[in-house]
Amino acid sequence: MNPEEFKQALAQHEIALTAKQLGQFALYFQLLVTTNKQFNLTTITAEPEVYLKHFYDSLTPAFYVPALRDQPLTICDVGAGAGFPSIPLKIAFPQLQVTIVDSLNKRINFLNDLVQQLGLTGVKTFHDRAETFAGKKSAHRESYDIVTARAVARLSVLSELCLPLVKIGGQMIALKAANARTETAEGTYAVQQLGGQIVQDEAFSLPVTADPRHIIVIDKKKPSPKRYPRKPGTPAKQPLTAPM
Repeated sequence: MNPEEFKQALAQHEIALTAKQLGQFALYFQLLVTTNKQFNLTTITAEPEVYLKHFYDSLTPAFYVPALRDQPLTICDVGAGAGFPSIPLKIAFPQLQVTIVDSLNKRINFLNDLVQQLGLTGVKTFHDRAETFAGKKSAHRESYDIVTARAVARLSVLSELCLPLVKIGGQMIALKAANARTETAEGTYAVQQLGGQIVQDEAFSLPVTADPRHIIVIDKKKPSPKRYPRKPGTPAKQPLTAPM
């Protein structure tokens, strides 16, 4: 997928990118590849793959959650890595207010430089573990309209990291690949324990490669119990599962 095909593919979903926005994506690609030579941000570095598997893929939540397109939502991206999905969403929909949390300082430094170079405003970054960022005494707890996560952990783990950050009435959006149906079945208990309810599981394929993708949308129905998230590392080692 080259930049023109990227533009056309989004236009089919009624997302129209300006010349300025396309320029921002082009600069994003250049900065990503340049920085990746210094330390590992991504294994995907060829332009067609970056545009498809990073940029286009990051914008797919807007296909199924239309409020992302025009509402001034507060978004928290947990474990954003090189900025996916939050920075592509911010470029395409500048009214979004974005907060990014990542546990690796090198990535945060890259993102701070990226945001400055792209001329983006309304983006904050935090070097922190999701477990402490969403802790019971955190000012960020239950304060975001939408919390996103892409390729961070399976849903049973992800729910504990993300749902405590979502305000009541807000949503968690998980970007998943082929095994999403299994994850959804296994993760339903954790979602419910954390005050959420799975309301959408949108299955689709990426253009060009036909790689399977899922957008899982979870509504935050009630407060997350104060005991969650547990201390760093525990959610991954001991995921919340239904008692036998």
